[in-house]
Amino acid sequence: MAVHALKPTPEQYSYVFGGTKPLLSVNPGDIVEVSTEDCYGGRVSSPDDLPSEVVPFAELNPVSGPIHVEGAEVGDILAVHFISIVPARSHAISSTFPHFGALTPTHETAMLASPLEERVWFYDIDLETWTATFRARQSDYQLSLPLDPMHGTVGVAPASGEVRLVVTPSTHGGNMDTPEVRAGTTLYLPVNVPGAMLSLGDGHARQGEGEVCGTGLESAMNSAIAVDVVKGGALEWPRLEDDDYIMSTGSVRPLEDAYRISQRDLVAWASDLTGMDTLDAYQLVSQLGLAPAANVCDPNYTMLAKLPKWSLKSAEAYGGVHSRLRAAAEDYKLG
Repeated sequence: MAVHALKPTPEQYSYVFGGTKPLLSVNPGDIVEVSTEDCYGGRVSSPDDLPSEVVPFAELNPVSGPIHVEGAEVGDILAVHFISIVPARSHAISSTFPHFGALTPTHETAMLASPLEERVWFYDIDLETWTATFRARQSDYQLSLPLDPMHGTVGVAPASGEVRLVVTPSTHGGNMDTPEVRAGTTLYLPVNVPGAMLSLGDGHARQGEGEVCGTGLESAMNSAIAVDVVKGGALEWPRLEDDDYIMSTGSVRPLEDAYRISQRDLVAWASDLTGMDTLDAYQLVSQLGLAPAANVCDPNYTMLAKLPKWSLKSAEAYGGVHSRLRAAAEDYKLG
């Protein structure tokens, strides 16, 4: 097991999945310590900085990478285990935008109502107490929130030479904005090109389900990940696994179709793992499943479907790769 460092310069950040050369090449089982910038590219330095004025639209949501994984071939599965995700600055930033978010008119959801005001909130980050402090902009209200760091954007190169902007989640991953991509989770992504070409960014110190206003607690991050390759498998959509759940995703509009995609994939996965036929697995997922919204604000919406692993009895996903990477993560932390 080798440990690599990936700390891109501002000129090396990418804003697309696909079509770019790798910054790093690693082997399955290796660990990468990754530095990522916040979605504003570090340009918002005070609550008075409006993102629309200081961040070029084409430079929103930078990602670190790509990372080439040796031996990853088209049709394989890339397993990405998140060992640690730690805010890199003493503050995080959230904002509202006039035409972005779930509760404002947008270009796709046209209304006669006025767009929301663009407003910025700064949250103080305290790593010792593992909290972020919310302060209302128009009153004295404040509240300490527990940190729950995650990466909103993680993905690989799309298939067929396609290049996709980082803001749109799809079958390759991308800007799914699910809080489930936290430390202790393994994300499974389809390998569409040799080496997979993994990139990640868009760290959130925490985020509610749905990312309703369009931003989490946006934060630069220092993260550590372990990567592995599962031969074959040919995923249709990204999947996740932690110690307690298997999870399927769907990213599309409208929201109900994203829901259906994630539920259908979870039913198929439960069927494969238990040997049950489709309708029996459908029944199990119907009674035990959870369905948190990941985001309802991006160009595609993302839904999750979750099933508790105890219901799978002794079945392990992908030969137990999550458990192996979890053990490697513990060795890394101890080392």
